[in-house]
Amino acid sequence: MNLELYLAFVLATAVLIAIPGPNVTLIVANAMAYGTRRALVTVAGTQAAQAAQLVVVAFGLASLMEVMAEWFEWLRWFGVAYLLWLGIQRWRARPVGAGVADPPGARPRVLFWQGFLVSLTNPKVLFFYAAFFPQFVDPTLPAGPQLVLLCASFLIVAALLDGGYALLAGRARGWIADRRRQRLGNRITGAILLATGAWLALARR
Repeated sequence: MNLELYLAFVLATAVLIAIPGPNVTLIVANAMAYGTRRALVTVAGTQAAQAAQLVVVAFGLASLMEVMAEWFEWLRWFGVAYLLWLGIQRWRARPVGAGVADPPGARPRVLFWQGFLVSLTNPKVLFFYAAFFPQFVDPTLPAGPQLVLLCASFLIVAALLDGGYALLAGRARGWIADRRRQRLGNRITGAILLATGAWLALARR
């Protein structure tokens, strides 16, 4: 693959992923609520969903999305509803004292599936992938190996940047160690999730 083309892809990918979206919102919320390690489980969930979406694009199934547009619209609204539900749960969450067992929402399995569902229920990214990746494929070389490299690179960059968000937000968790600050942190992260869900709903009108 052309090196200049590949470096341009990596740079463009880093810039695009660094812009906060639903995935980053959820990762930050979970990092502030449960810590960096648990937020990294959410990152694993978003990565799994993105990998599945990239496989769809790589196998040229993007054309099916136009046929199934109505179904995808319902899926989008499910994603909006899920974000709003998570926001309400976070807003209403009670502070957890030191030494207390993790609440159900902090279980790794739950956090993984949160990340997976939030990422997967935003199928709009499939259209983005289908339009974005071909711009960096050298037409003079076989497309298959290039797409594999681009998809793998995309996932690596996404994991690094999303992991960075988890690390930074996790550090802020120490500031909300007492119960009053925990309650404030829950309200803030809940409001962010609610605002993101509302924004996605209004943006689709």
